Amino acid sequence: MTLDPREPATDPSGRRIDPSFVFSYRPYAEPDAGSRWSTWGSVEPLCRGPEPRPDWLVTSAGAVDTELGILKTGKEADVFLLERADPHDPAGGVVMAAKRYRSPEHRTFHRAADYTEGRSVKRSRDQRALARRSTWGRTVAAGEWAVSEWSALTRCWQLGLPVPYPVQIDGTELLMEWISHDGASAPRLAQTRPAPDLLEHYAAQLRDALATMVAAGMVHGDLSAYNILAAGERLVVIDLPQVVDLFGNPRGVDYLMRDCANVCRWFGSRGLAIDEQELFAELMAHAC
Repeated sequence: MTLDPREPATDPSGRRIDPSFVFSYRPYAEPDAGSRWSTWGSVEPLCRGPEPRPDWLVTSAGAVDTELGILKTGKEADVFLLERADPHDPAGGVVMAAKRYRSPEHRTFHRAADYTEGRSVKRSRDQRALARRSTWGRTVAAGEWAVSEWSALTRCWQLGLPVPYPVQIDGTELLMEWISHDGASAPRLAQTRPAPDLLEHYAAQLRDALATMVAAGMVHGDLSAYNILAAGERLVVIDLPQVVDLFGNPRGVDYLMRDCANVCRWFGSRGLAIDEQELFAELMAHAC
């Protein structure tokens, strides 16, 4: 059979072959140690990021995931950098953040139970295990926080909020957009000292983002300058597993007030006074 696209394909006897039966392929080598085949094709459709999907997303079945190192450690989860690229198109690869919730024996119930009020767990056995904080309850909790963050990220992205694009969820691993600036990980807002004009720009962005969340009945619940990234002139909100319903959670309004106090305190420390009570009242005016 000839693979020359300028000539018709023929079989060994010289007879022409119907073009619809002709194809070419390039083999893929097994991934090296420390890498794996992309898990994009192995997760359920609902576990993949919302459409329209960004152009940088790699969905090739031949793509390989390669660990690049750890980005952040935490009490409930660790965040790694992971590159996903098709070996036949290495220039089209992308670096993502892989957040992996800790296994039961290596994590604690750091998140207060207050955050989960108003949420439901499908099986009563799982609900009882969560309440007892048993070994199985810890396993359920690890998956619950991953799913909770996935749901919050997906909803926030669809609302147009400044959050990382949620790529996929696979068990307790959540892949999302890596927020970078000038080729490096974007710093936390707490690590920055913006000029007055940029500081005001940041405050306006955050005010708009909070208003959009509240209008959708959502409260971050743990917002501070430590879980907001400053990517140049753009702010990006991260760490969303504890998002609560403003009115469905008995403490939803209290959490919103605390979020307002935290961010206003930080802006005040940088020279921009924002009254937390006025911000809270302004946000509540957006509540449905």
